[in-house]
Amino acid sequence: MRIATWNVNSITARLPRLLAWLESAGPDVLCLQEAKVAEAQFPVDQLRELGYEAAVHATGRWNGVAVLSRVGVEDVVKGLPGDPGYDGVQEPRAISATCGPVRVWSVYVPNGREVGHPHYAYKLQWFEALKAAVAGDAAGDRPFAVLGDYNVAPSDDDVYDVAAFEGATHVTPAERAALASLREAGLSDVVPRPLKYDQPFTYWDYRQLCFPKNRGMRIDLVYGNGPFAKAVQDAYVDREERKGKGASDHAPVVVDLEV
Repeated sequence: MRIATWNVNSITARLPRLLAWLESAGPDVLCLQEAKVAEAQFPVDQLRELGYEAAVHATGRWNGVAVLSRVGVEDVVKGLPGDPGYDGVQEPRAISATCGPVRVWSVYVPNGREVGHPHYAYKLQWFEALKAAVAGDAAGDRPFAVLGDYNVAPSDDDVYDVAAFEGATHVTPAERAALASLREAGLSDVVPRPLKYDQPFTYWDYRQLCFPKNRGMRIDLVYGNGPFAKAVQDAYVDREERKGKGASDHAPVVVDLEV
């Protein structure tokens, strides 16, 4: 079974690439983030032609998550129970579904903007709500994973130069402590192999030639419970999909399971 996660940075802008990638990579389940489209405009018909059902939680211009599956979509939960919300609004940042033998969450963790900003506090609170929401499934016997754009690099090795991020979000002790706390719920980091260079970066800014210079970060993560981790046969970053015209600034992370 092949499961993947990908921040597409607008499904409308990326649709031709997404459809082509689904055909070439053949994931059974794909968790999407930053759909940036209302649910009514989600391309369900085009996806159905490729054999994929879609569970979608999206409201419009920003955010938006989905689970695409060709092995069934059941027990869908839209939104994060206990979501603290930001500025009085609960944003579409999480959706869960059971797809065949596996249950997954697709998550788009708040960016945090800058240390001390209210959005940074919201990010840490959101992590607490995520841990509470996934604890039951994480402790269960069924393969289970939380996949998505976590907007946190787990370690200094997960950024091209930690000095370049001094004082910025994504690398602060509080954010990394939130990741560690999530792992304590019974999840482990499924680290993919890179297809080039030494580090499996998943995100490269569009600016300053970051991708050609490999100035990246590993912020798209797969956190699986024990049964999920034991089933992993391979995991890799599909760096090729970050190349060329019209690419997302994130690359897909692909995990192959024996289930």
